[in-house]
Amino acid sequence: MKLKNIEETFFKALMIASTLAIAGVLLMIIGTIVYKGLPSLTWDMVTKLPGGGFYLGKEGGVLNAIVGSIYIVAGSLVLSLFMSIPVVMYINFYLPKKSWFASVVRFSFDILFGIPSIVYGAFGFALMVYLGVRASLMGGIITIAMLITPIMMRSLDEVARLQSRDLPDALLSLGATKLEMIRVITRQIMPGLMTAVLLAVGRGIGDAATVLFTAGFTDNIPQSLNQPVATLPLAIFFQLGSPVEEVQNRAYASAVILTVIILLLSFSARFFSSRYSKSKI
Repeated sequence: MKLKNIEETFFKALMIASTLAIAGVLLMIIGTIVYKGLPSLTWDMVTKLPGGGFYLGKEGGVLNAIVGSIYIVAGSLVLSLFMSIPVVMYINFYLPKKSWFASVVRFSFDILFGIPSIVYGAFGFALMVYLGVRASLMGGIITIAMLITPIMMRSLDEVARLQSRDLPDALLSLGATKLEMIRVITRQIMPGLMTAVLLAVGRGIGDAATVLFTAGFTDNIPQSLNQPVATLPLAIFFQLGSPVEEVQNRAYASAVILTVIILLLSFSARFFSSRYSKSKI
């Protein structure tokens, strides 16, 4: 009994220490960003485009990067959902439970999930060069979609595998079509879908290596898919590379803006997840 109590106490203390360490690191990151960035965060930073010499301490803001990040994430999220949901539904509710093809697809998810973002950026750049496409909003959307699709698919697959295999059979036996069956199942896994969206958006909106090669950078808001686009991660990178201390502090202010956007997306995902939870269907 004494040995058992010692083991229980040890692992309990280990869990508490791990939790405190993770919370401490999170607070340090947020605290550093807020401490250095909040004094430089002005209304002009959010509402104005970069002026001439912005990266040398002149006037302006990062509105171009805010809008550009939203454009890229929104477009890539639509593409990713368009590809992920049909694939996940097919391997989970159309194929046999122990299908070798489903196992191969899941193994592919795992491989794609672990590929560094810089590799996606290099592949997207090589593809754009081959097709004769220049760095643009379209290139950024496609490459970020490639980056977040494995995350989306793997997350949705884990949720879909928890669903009872009897549900599709019950729906089909009641006369539902396969499309109606998919609609019901999609509503059932909606909380998991929102979590997958949150993970994918968090990865996509904060990535700099992928869009560095494919989206380019501009001080303006793109008016078409063929124009280059700025993103917040790249804006932070360029501002930190400035020799002017004021501009470096603006990088932390941009990081605050990016953090706030992710928090808003997180709260929105949680809201819709609870709204469409199983208990409310």
